[in-house]
Amino acid sequence: MIGILGGMGTQAGLDFCNKLAMLNRGKIDQEYPLFILYNKSNIPGRPESIGVQTRKFSDLPRNTKNNNKYNKVLKSLLEGCRSLEKSGCKFIVIPCNTAHYWYDDLKRKIKIPIINMPKEVFLHTKKICKKNSKIGLLATEGTLKTKIYEKLFKSEYKLITPPHILQIKSVNKTIKHVKMGNIKLAEKSIKLAINYLIKNNCKKIILGCTELPIAIFAFRSLKNAKISKLYLDPNLILANSSMTKYKK
Repeated sequence: MIGILGGMGTQAGLDFCNKLAMLNRGKIDQEYPLFILYNKSNIPGRPESIGVQTRKFSDLPRNTKNNNKYNKVLKSLLEGCRSLEKSGCKFIVIPCNTAHYWYDDLKRKIKIPIINMPKEVFLHTKKICKKNSKIGLLATEGTLKTKIYEKLFKSEYKLITPPHILQIKSVNKTIKHVKMGNIKLAEKSIKLAINYLIKNNCKKIILGCTELPIAIFAFRSLKNAKISKLYLDPNLILANSSMTKYKK
């Protein structure tokens, strides 16, 4: 059984579950994967808890305030993972990119495997993109600051991100629109950042916040995400990795 720790945000968790189900479309009920979604929406805000909004970053020498913020999120994530572990899940997935800043600590404290979503995106990229290609990255400020993707990609690819003004006006605004359910506005606002990355000759664009595929594909079709030659959708990649592990 697959354990899904969602709620970061809720729409993104549901999007992952939908993709997990759609990958098995056409099968009888009994051939769909068994999974539990724990929509733990009361986890403290991840970007705020790594010091982005306070302009203090917890990768720097840590102070008590930053440590407390980090540990509050870790405690909440652990509660969710342990609940899924006790429910009989064989492994856990977390459809939230920023939450993977806590991945190493979670992995040390949870007995069952936790699939690392950014790592799965990197492994998928290696299969389809030549070394030293330009790869665009759209993500929360928290994901960018913690360098979750940069640490994986820097040795083989050149990651391109929007300038700070576009991050605020386009990416941050889009994520907020999705969380508020304004998908049409989200679809419109993200275009500025996408156009910037395309002009900078990015071969692929990682949708490194799980709200972004919702904004771009607007729930229209899994097919659009699967056949896209431009976008790398971490939720879809994670869903495929989950099914591979589940079948084993």
